[in-house]
Amino acid sequence: MEEHSIQLTTPEITALWTTYIQNSASNCFFQHFLEFLKDAEIKPIVEEALSLQQSINNKIEEIFAEEKFPIPKGFSDKDVDLTAPPLYTNLFALSFIYRSGQITVPNYARILTKVARTDVVKLFEECLQKATSLYKKSLNLMLSKGIYDRPPKIAYPKEVEFIQEQQTLLGSWFGEKRPLNTAELGEIFYTIERNYIGLVLLMGLIQVMKDTEIKNYLVKGKRLAEKQIHALNKILVKENHLGIIPVSNEVTDSAISPFSDRLIMFLMTTTTMIGFYLTSYTISNTMRKDLVVQYTMLLAEITNYSDEGLKIMINRGWMEQPPQPLDQKNFHSDC
Repeated sequence: MEEHSIQLTTPEITALWTTYIQNSASNCFFQHFLEFLKDAEIKPIVEEALSLQQSINNKIEEIFAEEKFPIPKGFSDKDVDLTAPPLYTNLFALSFIYRSGQITVPNYARILTKVARTDVVKLFEECLQKATSLYKKSLNLMLSKGIYDRPPKIAYPKEVEFIQEQQTLLGSWFGEKRPLNTAELGEIFYTIERNYIGLVLLMGLIQVMKDTEIKNYLVKGKRLAEKQIHALNKILVKENHLGIIPVSNEVTDSAISPFSDRLIMFLMTTTTMIGFYLTSYTISNTMRKDLVVQYTMLLAEITNYSDEGLKIMINRGWMEQPPQPLDQKNFHSDC
């Protein structure tokens, strides 16, 4: 069988379809940033991000067209008002690229383990390489500008140690008295960091949102992010570690939304689902039961918040249906 005649598998369709929509959404933010970016170091990185994702989407369109597969609607110029005043500062544009890289790099790596068709593998291999390069540029620039808050450090251990058997394993190693290990400290840092970036994003969106239902939803998201930050910083301080310092306020005084309500809701529901996945991953790397309890409670709140957002999207007809197979039950209903 020739390679080009091999039909796309369901993981390949999912990867292409999801990537296309997510890229079209983030491109609206990149376009808005570029209208006002003055920083000569940040602007080329945002331009590169926009160019990369446009190129990826063009290639996805070619694959779908060849397969006679419907191209997703996603988001377009109609979802961003380039005449609106800047909503965020230059530094937030850099933080946005950095945060996007934290999501896309591992996502492309996961996709590569699930696809097999040569053209799809080649596409996502290129995505991974270029997204990694872009992420490194954003990280290095954040370091040079002094806006990257490094994760906690510890004194190096003197020797290899093994967990000693105690009276009750759960009451000792998994208990609250054991100091936080490096894996737990790292996950706490990144959970706080992504919530800080999300908090700034929400502050701007709340400021310009006119729709009461959506504004209330965004306010709930802000409170949830603040709750996570406070709870985890409290644990750090209790363990004699410095709390993570919040990022500066990077929202302007604009009262005009550059983004459509549908785009804003898509961004929130998508990032909330990513937050659910990352919190689940954090739990799998946590061995102290007090932290597991804390993350599990947060996970329940994230789930409820995600459900509320999806209901708003569906009720307003904004939720694009992911590709589905034919329902075979309909063909056999009279049998």
